[in-house]
Amino acid sequence: MKERKLPSRTAGRDETGRPFSLWAWYGPMVLGGLGFGLFGEWRPLGDGVFAHPVVLFFILVGVALLALRALLARPVPEVIPDRALGIGCALGLASFLIGNFFSAVLSSPL
Repeated sequence: MKERKLPSRTAGRDETGRPFSLWAWYGPMVLGGLGFGLFGEWRPLGDGVFAHPVVLFFILVGVALLALRALLARPVPEVIPDRALGIGCALGLASFLIGNFFSAVLSSPL
């Protein structure tokens, strides 16, 4: 039985990246977090825990990942690595806080 050789572009290293899928994950997380953060001061759906914009943002992220799983019929970590999922969530939370800061600063009187 012959030993299977790897193509020259991946020889000797693990294939780690799918640059498009990573940008398609990081981009909406940053923009979505920023958008939800800008509207965070308004609390348009009330003051409950599940109506808080950061909770709504991560519920939307979870629904989007479930939809991605159903659409591709593959586990999400095969498309977006686990570490990238965590980094994307951290970026989303950080951009939410940045957007919330700008919303608070811009809405307060000088």
